[in-house]
Amino acid sequence: MTGEPRRESFTTSDGMRIRYAVDDFSPPWRERPTVVMLHAAMGSMNRFHNWLPSLLGGWRVVRWDMRGHGNSHIPPPGSTLDIHRLTQDLVEMLNHLGLERVHLVGSSAGGVIALHMAAQHPERLASLAAFAAIPGLAASTTHNDYNDWTQGLIAEGMAGFLRRTIRQRFHLDQVEPGFIEWFIEDSARNDPTYLARFVKMMAATDFTALLPTIKAKSLFVVPSNDPVHSDENYAVLKAVPDHRYVIFPDMPHNITDAVPMRCAGELASFLEGIPAE
Repeated sequence: MTGEPRRESFTTSDGMRIRYAVDDFSPPWRERPTVVMLHAAMGSMNRFHNWLPSLLGGWRVVRWDMRGHGNSHIPPPGSTLDIHRLTQDLVEMLNHLGLERVHLVGSSAGGVIALHMAAQHPERLASLAAFAAIPGLAASTTHNDYNDWTQGLIAEGMAGFLRRTIRQRFHLDQVEPGFIEWFIEDSARNDPTYLARFVKMMAATDFTALLPTIKAKSLFVVPSNDPVHSDENYAVLKAVPDHRYVIFPDMPHNITDAVPMRCAGELASFLEGIPAE
């Protein structure tokens, strides 16, 4: 598992092919811990590209394309799609890779899955980090009109929907030239009909009651000017017993894309403080 990034796939217990990448530049004589990274809805593993330089010196990194995203299979209409199925996909990927315990990192919807995994399968986590994530979108009191998202995705298509809502995600004057077009192009590879279904499912999900049961040492990084979730929505994360809570002032929702190196730096600092097993 050393050298160039390895991109492969596995098949889930319900027949979905999930693509993943392993980025491992560790010396072959040294065992390093693994960080598993879960991207946001409407994204792909590419969303973490700019995180890698900050992480590969100390950790093996695994990134996936969540089911229905990137180059992974799109579940057929009528198939099971809920937080339990997404968490099971993650368990099955860890089993496929022979990984007993990992440092789990999630962005937005990926963070929802990471939080649920921490509550349901604590034995598989060495630590938890969630960026701009709450325990299910049903808990949001700021942005609760997800019908606009689901209808917009189908009526406008991915690119059109993202162009209309891009200011919910970024301060346009604070990102590099060309970034927005790259972001939209990469996101537009995804199927809008499936994503509308995905958003509807997430909008009905809320497992806030499970947060006090999470045992993993946790990092929560949240934006303070998020039009999607309020400060109060994020504050429920403080129910996790062992956590570090970091606020990025005056930032919209997509902090993991807008300031990737800053996010990766927070993650690296957090991971460096966790004793090796």
